[in-house]
Amino acid sequence: MQPSLGAAVVGSGPNGLAAAVTLARAGIPVTLFEAMESLGGGARTLSHVTLGVVHDVCSAIHPMALATGFFREFELTRRMNFVVPDASYAHPLDGTAGSTAAVAYRDIERTASELGRDGAAYARLYKPLLERLDGVLDVALGGPVLRWPSDLLAAAAFGVRTLEQGTPLWDLRFREEHAPALVTGVAAHSIGRLPALTHAGVAFVLGALGHASGWPVPVGGSQAITDALAADLLMHGGRIELGRRIAHLDELAGFEVKLFDTSARGLVEIAGDALPSGYRKRLMGFRYGNAAAKLDLVLDGPIPWRDARVEQAPTVHLGGTRAEIVAAEAEVARGRHAARPYVLVAQPAGCDPGRNPGGVHAVTTYTHVPSGSTADVTETVLSQLERFAPGVRDRVSAVRMTTAAELGRENRNYVGGDFSAGQVSLRQLVARPVLGSEPWRTPTKGVYLCSSSTAPGPGVHGLAGWYAAKSALRREYGLDVPSLAFGG
Repeated sequence: MQPSLGAAVVGSGPNGLAAAVTLARAGIPVTLFEAMESLGGGARTLSHVTLGVVHDVCSAIHPMALATGFFREFELTRRMNFVVPDASYAHPLDGTAGSTAAVAYRDIERTASELGRDGAAYARLYKPLLERLDGVLDVALGGPVLRWPSDLLAAAAFGVRTLEQGTPLWDLRFREEHAPALVTGVAAHSIGRLPALTHAGVAFVLGALGHASGWPVPVGGSQAITDALAADLLMHGGRIELGRRIAHLDELAGFEVKLFDTSARGLVEIAGDALPSGYRKRLMGFRYGNAAAKLDLVLDGPIPWRDARVEQAPTVHLGGTRAEIVAAEAEVARGRHAARPYVLVAQPAGCDPGRNPGGVHAVTTYTHVPSGSTADVTETVLSQLERFAPGVRDRVSAVRMTTAAELGRENRNYVGGDFSAGQVSLRQLVARPVLGSEPWRTPTKGVYLCSSSTAPGPGVHGLAGWYAAKSALRREYGLDVPSLAFGG
């Protein structure tokens, strides 16, 4: 009988790399297969707009890189450099001059002091979450939803704030526009109709991180995270094959364990009849959400924000008031393109000036569109930028537009341009992709799904891969989870 080749991991996004690193650290021979010619999936940095100028392919700013379980165990900050700005994110509003934006600083008292009459209410909203942040992260990111939380008080504080969305209690909390817009800009990260419980959960987790560990910028770009993971994998005996698309499970016949950093639908395409028919049906019923269209810009100077404080924040949420963003997201949910959509802007040059040539500002933006959209949103995005930063058009020297349909073709996990690899809904957080205590494990022996299509969902955190690998180590090898510490 042919000896086992160990474990195969298909896909090199943060989850695939986290799974591969965990298995290799336990002494399992690991081969990582990546269809593209470079590692990282959405955590890559490329020069694809102007030669010599780099942009992040998808994820650019990383709220979860310093605070979540896998990266803390992996001691990521000992392997690469981050800059953590005082301002985590900003949200401009309309106005002719002066302080027209809301800014979320790591210092919540400073944040509250700039929110006028709503400052105290904003601080009361987040302080209980900050006081029990580890428990909040366990509730949101600790694995399957249907389990007993480690910190009941944290779960209660998180639950009450989440359930408040869309109720009269929320409407009574704030009296002005800045504070609710600041919360809503974060909630809209997950793409979908607002208000909603799932998007509120996103707002409070990411918002709390913004006031705790901050929203860090990786020096050199997101590729630095990928490179740190890949280096550890190779150091512990792992192998990497680039440009190798796995189309059928038979190609991995020599491996006793296979982990797939693919979409739920992608696993069905590869595994086919090797999966039981009932399980295949559930995976094919897994729903994908609406999408993102991406516009990368090269500017010959910083974005000239009307409110100069916005330049301090590497992440900026555009779209106006809470009501305007709610209306824009509702348009997308109806399958339409919003005239004044939500736009997320990443402007890392202020934190990482050495990333690109002097005077060059590489800016990444995306906006929300219906799934599979082929619309060119260049003018729409530039109009929203010009709305809050008059004169920005005059600083643009190059652009690269990527439609939602193109985004889905470039990364097959992003079905229709859905970079969450599955709709972020209440049903699909409880059962992601199926209901169970180990949703990464399939009914087929040795086959695991470890992508954002599984719990705990999207984000650059590596948790789905880590959880899947831990499950495989216990069930397939009877091994304990290894240390991931730097130098180990």
